[in-house]
Amino acid sequence: MGRHTHDGIDWPARLIAMRRADGLHADALRVVARRLVRALPDNPTVIDVGSGAGGMGVALTEALCARGGGTVVLVDAVPELLDAATVAARSAATYESDTSTATVRVRPVLADIATEEPTEFAESAHLVWASNVLHHLPDQRRGAVNLISALAPGGWFALAEGGLETRCLPWDLGIGEPGLQDRLAAARGAWFTRMREQIPGASRLPVGWNTVLTEAGLDEVTAFSYLVDHPAPTKPAVRESIEDWLRWRADVAGALAHPADRAAVHRLLDPGDPAYIGLRDDVFFLQANTVHVGRKR
Repeated sequence: MGRHTHDGIDWPARLIAMRRADGLHADALRVVARRLVRALPDNPTVIDVGSGAGGMGVALTEALCARGGGTVVLVDAVPELLDAATVAARSAATYESDTSTATVRVRPVLADIATEEPTEFAESAHLVWASNVLHHLPDQRRGAVNLISALAPGGWFALAEGGLETRCLPWDLGIGEPGLQDRLAAARGAWFTRMREQIPGASRLPVGWNTVLTEAGLDEVTAFSYLVDHPAPTKPAVRESIEDWLRWRADVAGALAHPADRAAVHRLLDPGDPAYIGLRDDVFFLQANTVHVGRKR
């Protein structure tokens, strides 16, 4: 993988699934990106930390193009992900209308924010976006403080962490015991706790993110949530992403899930089984994501 992450997850192996998930989230992320860049000055610098497959990088690039241009700095510790995000964002980096053309500079940075100071590769940013990345670091609070240090005075920190557990499955699937999704969620929670405990040097975060941002000195600390909603019956692309989601849940649950639940998941993921999730008209995708924001003095 070249660079490593601290959580032991094989992120390059998840790249295809991450791209599909970006497709599901694209419309919602565009709304969030427009909301976040609205108050920024002209030609701003925006940092996307843990840029993944590039979903939010594309949304931020489009939003800056629409308001005249700027710079998007993509940061990831995994080369394969950074390359994918860079290609995706650069494909959206030019906006042309009848009266003007706007261009956004997309700059990739291969960096581990747990060990490298953000001010070394980007400083005086007007917005730092970090989505579901800090909980993979040994010291989440320190990670937030370091990212805030890269902000210019008056700049905004937007941290997407938490929300509501993804819902995809009916309560009773007709195979196994009803309530499979809730039990998989519990197993995933147990896995997440173990994952955090196994990160070298990991420390707990015993407070909410609003407290972290306030204690880090940010003003105007608040939060908002956004929905990603694809109701049943879903399009094939949505079902493919739901299949990715279920396979990932099964992988992380492992022996933490009951054998009967593992057998039910196996049937749901088997294209030759009548219960195959890719053939079901009753699966859906519903997710609520929370963004915590604050402004540097």
